Amino acid sequence: MTHKVAVVFLLVLISSLASLRAEENFAPVEARVPFAPSPVVGTDGLKHLAYELHVTNFYGDTGSLTPRGLSVFGDASETPLLVLTAKDLSNTIKPVAPEGKKASIASGKRAVIFVWITLPPSAAVPRALRHHIEFATEKGAVSVLDGAIVPVRDEPAIAISPPLHGGRWLAHEGPGAAQSHHWGSLVAVNGQLTIPQRYALDLVGVDSAGHVVRDGVRDIQKSTYADWVGYGADVLAVADGVVRSTRDHEAEHRPLSPQPEPTSLTANGLFGNYVVLEIAPGVFASYAHLQRGSIKVKPGDRVRRGQVLAHLGQSGNSAAPHLHFQLSNAPTFEGSEGVPYVFDHFAFLGPESEAQLFGQGKPWTHPAADARHDEMPLNDVVIEFPDQ
Repeated sequence: MTHKVAVVFLLVLISSLASLRAEENFAPVEARVPFAPSPVVGTDGLKHLAYELHVTNFYGDTGSLTPRGLSVFGDASETPLLVLTAKDLSNTIKPVAPEGKKASIASGKRAVIFVWITLPPSAAVPRALRHHIEFATEKGAVSVLDGAIVPVRDEPAIAISPPLHGGRWLAHEGPGAAQSHHWGSLVAVNGQLTIPQRYALDLVGVDSAGHVVRDGVRDIQKSTYADWVGYGADVLAVADGVVRSTRDHEAEHRPLSPQPEPTSLTANGLFGNYVVLEIAPGVFASYAHLQRGSIKVKPGDRVRRGQVLAHLGQSGNSAAPHLHFQLSNAPTFEGSEGVPYVFDHFAFLGPESEAQLFGQGKPWTHPAADARHDEMPLNDVVIEFPDQ
């Protein structure tokens, strides 16, 4: 869709809002989507749109507004693509509502609603989305937001190769988890509010039983790096590209040791030892928590898909050995927006819980490995990368 056609389409949608009933009491809010979504296919085989709706209760004397639900419509359809009840919103909104309480937005405050839309494989992706929220006021009245129209980006998710050499990996804190420390972390730095980790994965190595530490470890609190299944694995370039930044001198933490507060909301403050590649114009792959002294590239180097960049470690803001991986639209952590991607080939072994990683609860079981192509791992599923 060209920019001109998109603008015309949005103007038509906006003008259609004039048909709303005159007696409706419009909510005194400002609502917008700072970063428009683009579709991506997940390991459930379905299409997904992930984005954030920022809603500000603008005036200081309005009183709290309590959303009674959210409906999202595609294009000019009157059938919603997504319906969230007031209870649903309590799990997808920040600030998080106190336990047992409904989410509300105080006068002069902003809330962020994390929206995850799922579409069948055969469904057409809408060109724009419209939002409808009814708010209960402190005086018992109801006010309405109907609009906050956002275009849907029509570019496909970039296809990349595996970032690790072989093995089984839990895709932890992954896409679709609104309250995770990835998607759920807004970064306000130097006048910009972004979500660099919108589609980030923590790839945690597991063995054939789904355990994160090797057999024979009696006290996990005293475990060493060698006890963790993924530690030291080869970290690979996911595409041809150019190295834009690296860091290789940060000490690694003992597994499961207390973590200090980050020194800054930047790669240097969070990532420990890292590599950032530019793999397409304006598309950057970040690899974090790498093993100290293992980085084999330097800024300016050209790398090839599948080339070994470093080894998996536990540096930076990391409680246990894993690879943090993400794609974003800027070379720095701060001021960047996370963008979707798909792995061009891997095997899918089903879901696993965090407790099962440590042998708690029911033993992890999985079906036969299922070959997948051009999909993005969703939250808490086990995937297997081929040996190369």
